[in-house]
Amino acid sequence: MNFQQLKIIKEAARCEFNLTEVANALFTSQSGVSRHIRDLEDELGVEIFIRRGKRLLGMTEPGKALLTIAERILDEAGKVRRLADVFTNESNGVLTIATTHTQARYSLPRVIKAFRALYPNVRLELNQGSPQEIVTMLVAGEADIGIASEQVVNNPALAAFPWFSWHHALLVPKGHELEQQQPVTLNALSRYPLITYRQGITGRSRVDRAFHAAGLKPDIVLSAQDSDVVKTYVELGLGVGVLADQACELDQHSTLTRLEAKHLFESNTVWLGLKRGQLQRNYVWQFLELCNANLSLEEIKRQALSLGEDETPVIDFQI
Repeated sequence: MNFQQLKIIKEAARCEFNLTEVANALFTSQSGVSRHIRDLEDELGVEIFIRRGKRLLGMTEPGKALLTIAERILDEAGKVRRLADVFTNESNGVLTIATTHTQARYSLPRVIKAFRALYPNVRLELNQGSPQEIVTMLVAGEADIGIASEQVVNNPALAAFPWFSWHHALLVPKGHELEQQQPVTLNALSRYPLITYRQGITGRSRVDRAFHAAGLKPDIVLSAQDSDVVKTYVELGLGVGVLADQACELDQHSTLTRLEAKHLFESNTVWLGLKRGQLQRNYVWQFLELCNANLSLEEIKRQALSLGEDETPVIDFQI
């Protein structure tokens, strides 16, 4: 048995048993993947996968048990590699951050600028995705830090720390009727076509919940993952934009008007997530401190290095 075989078992489950995708993810050939699987099954004397001809359909019960063990072994092996990095590469390496488009575009630039001044030899990688994709990358060890407003705080495998709170705001073309109806009500807003974020990201659940609680059905004509995409279609006159307030800064030449909406929707918190129990290099802790100076370094380490499933995330607060 070897690490490559364990990686194949893990990737097969992640790729829904598509061996072509497994081979691509591990930079090897499909025939090599198949050979490793056969060798492992021969060694163990059990079938790991359910098959139909040459296709893999799922995992047998022994296969499911092996997957759990393989994930644990690979996770521990990753900690060994990180242990060496912690003591040999204090100021060099790669910091991988998984984040949403909104945070990458509007919230992170000042932090990254300050971080680069402290660690000029650390290379930064920004992987953008949905909150669920961010959680997946963190749990799989594919990102050091995850940043999102939803889901990061709800996963017991992650330690989550608050960064800042934000509200939604409205964007309308200049001269729009809502400019004369302030403060805007949900009832008034429901009469216009809306453009906002897609389900599962950037506080969309708060928007849906507010309309539902008021017994109203919003006319959402377009939803997107990207704040700039939402603004583009508002500028085209397709509807009223409901966006994160940090994405609604306008210059003097803008054709749009920003309207307050914090009275309409609940506030949202941006969370910083780390994989619980995973060793981190010093610059990872430093990055979290740069995001929120109110966080205690001792508390960050205590919670992040703890494996207790009963522990709850730190209390949410507005910064």
